[in-house]
Amino acid sequence: MLSEMGEHAEAMGLCHEVLSYDDVDESSRGGLHAQLGLILMLRGETSPAMEHFDEALMRLDESSRIANVYLNRGNVHLQRRQVVAAGADFERSFAAFREADDAYGAAKALHNLGYTHFLAGDLVAALRDFATAYPTVAAEGPVMTAMVEQDRAEVLTAAGLHEEGAVALAAAATAYGRRRLYQRRGEAELALARSLVARDPRASREAARLALRRFRRTEARAWEVRAEATLLTAEVESGGRGPALARRGADLAQELDDQGLRWDAALARLGVVQVLTRRGDLAGARSSLRLVGSTRRGPIGVRLTDRDVRAELAAASGRRADALHHVRAGLADLHEWQSSFGSLDLQTGVAGHGVRLAARGLTLAVASGRPHVLFEWSERARMLASRVQPVRAPEDEQIVSDLTELREMAAEGGQRDPEREAELRQRVRERAWQHRGSGEVDEPATLDELRGSLDADTALVAYVATAAQVVALVVTTEETAWVDLGKRSAITDPLGGLLPDLDVAAAEMPDAMGRFVRQELANRLQAFSERLVAPVLEAVGRRSVVLTPSGVLAGVPWTLLPGFTGRPVTVAQSATSWLARRTTPLRSASAGFVAGPRVARAEDEVTAAAKEWSDARVLTESAATADAVCELAESVDVLHVAAHGRHSAENPLFSGLQLADGPWFGYDIDRLRRAPDVVLLSACEVGRSNVRWGEELLGMTTAWLHAGARCVIASPAAVNDQAAYDVLVAVHQRLAAGLEPAAALAEAVPAVSADTAPVPLICFG
Repeated sequence: MLSEMGEHAEAMGLCHEVLSYDDVDESSRGGLHAQLGLILMLRGETSPAMEHFDEALMRLDESSRIANVYLNRGNVHLQRRQVVAAGADFERSFAAFREADDAYGAAKALHNLGYTHFLAGDLVAALRDFATAYPTVAAEGPVMTAMVEQDRAEVLTAAGLHEEGAVALAAAATAYGRRRLYQRRGEAELALARSLVARDPRASREAARLALRRFRRTEARAWEVRAEATLLTAEVESGGRGPALARRGADLAQELDDQGLRWDAALARLGVVQVLTRRGDLAGARSSLRLVGSTRRGPIGVRLTDRDVRAELAAASGRRADALHHVRAGLADLHEWQSSFGSLDLQTGVAGHGVRLAARGLTLAVASGRPHVLFEWSERARMLASRVQPVRAPEDEQIVSDLTELREMAAEGGQRDPEREAELRQRVRERAWQHRGSGEVDEPATLDELRGSLDADTALVAYVATAAQVVALVVTTEETAWVDLGKRSAITDPLGGLLPDLDVAAAEMPDAMGRFVRQELANRLQAFSERLVAPVLEAVGRRSVVLTPSGVLAGVPWTLLPGFTGRPVTVAQSATSWLARRTTPLRSASAGFVAGPRVARAEDEVTAAAKEWSDARVLTESAATADAVCELAESVDVLHVAAHGRHSAENPLFSGLQLADGPWFGYDIDRLRRAPDVVLLSACEVGRSNVRWGEELLGMTTAWLHAGARCVIASPAAVNDQAAYDVLVAVHQRLAAGLEPAAALAEAVPAVSADTAPVPLICFG
């Protein structure tokens, strides 16, 4: 307890005093060495801690005491990021605790084994072990609960759930503080600082400084060095370039090496390389880089940082090809890791770890001025998650049960319980993460492959946004045109108000007000078109268009932009995915229709549209339940759902369509054994995608495409009920006659004017 409260010297003094007595037996001496090892471990002094644990193991013979030594020695290996050695000690500890019939000790060992999986990049195994150990460990009180929540928060952060992870880490730090456990509080604050480095360097610096103060209070110099190293990394992330920063980084790297913390030292040295590169000292940067050594066996974060820093130095040295080689190799590492996960949510979340590499690749590609290079990096950047081959998850009865309970709570008249709802959502998400990935990664299509596959009537327009500018690449069978569109801010800044304007224009208003609002929207769309569409039209000609827009353009209502209005437009995840989906004709022999509750004209809409098809199946009122819609979706080629929709930015796979018995979630879609080829969603918001920290898109449309649908027609904004009725009935007339979805939509959607409500339906896929 003295050590936990920061009184390390006094605690160690007591142990050494007892060890000096002549009448202390071997077993007791072993216990004292174990205590000294624990105190040194808490101080971060890994080498002497390891010596004392080894001494303890030679003297102890009781299973429970041996189990504790293995548990703590494993933690020393964890501090050094020696994952294999740590895992071996935790497995020994788990076996010894089981032999001693100590369920609590075994649970702690299992939890720590889960943390080794986390450090090895196996988030699925980490969460599995955490979940198994949690009830037993957390039952021991608030301190142990804080400990396990802290570790779980680090996994959530790695999975891209930064806000949730940061809240949990801050809560753990507060819980330790209430009990005056200053050392543990500092460790939680340091974990928070590390989690914030790439996303919010300023907040990372603040958390690292707090941790540094805790460690100074407890006189834990080894931990001080780690906090100082994180502070250094945050300062480098903030653009630091002073010579003192480079000198400090070199000194810290040496101290970290002395502690046996190889990968922490590597990160500090990589920070030095970045500072020297920024200062133009390229010879010094190369010299410092040689000290880093190989990172091939390091954690994924270290490997990706290493590749990024090497690419930055190569680019600064005028070696663009070498720089792109490093970026390409880093993304290959990322995709290999991603392919171990089967969950769309998890694949998309971890994609953010590659965002810096992808951005660097795009910047280098734009600077090259070469269309083949730009197209390659346009594809690599937008395929951060979608390169992984999807797998069908096995049916999970617990997920089915939890989704049913969530549906019941959210249904009309249901009893809402926010705490229970949060618990169910967490369990659904993390159980969905459990299934393994395919291990297969698709290679992006090349520009030559694309041009060889296009027909004379189709053009692909790749919109590429770097930090400073936006360019478009227009690809046809005849040519590849490079179009500069200007500064990024001039295009993306006006986007913020576009979706709210569409929502307002869809509402029922008095005639005079409605005409004014719609005319203002038409003017705004015209101005936006002049920036994005008009410059590419000469190269596009009269062709239909396939668009691959950067994530920052996710909310653009492309079908309403003058120049694209009336023209078949398909928004694809990537050119590679579009090419794969068009290899076989769309299935359109059967159609199914669903009308959700409390939607004006929904039943009229689906009934009228169903008349265009022979033997169409229609579900309305109480018949439109989640189970019935799942069965219908698995049995038809074209599915049309008219229902209230809700986009969940917190977790887009909890976006849903309101049915008779509650919402039909993105997770329900992922359970389908067979998806329709064409899906039409006459619902507000569900065409909207959440742009994750890696600019990967995730939403209901992506969930449908991941499940196997080849085309999804949906809106990113509200749609006027009457306008949706008119347009979608017209779309079905054309689909039933054999027209392609994008062409059917183009003929049905009118241009926005003072007299016309906007219908921002888009053909995705």
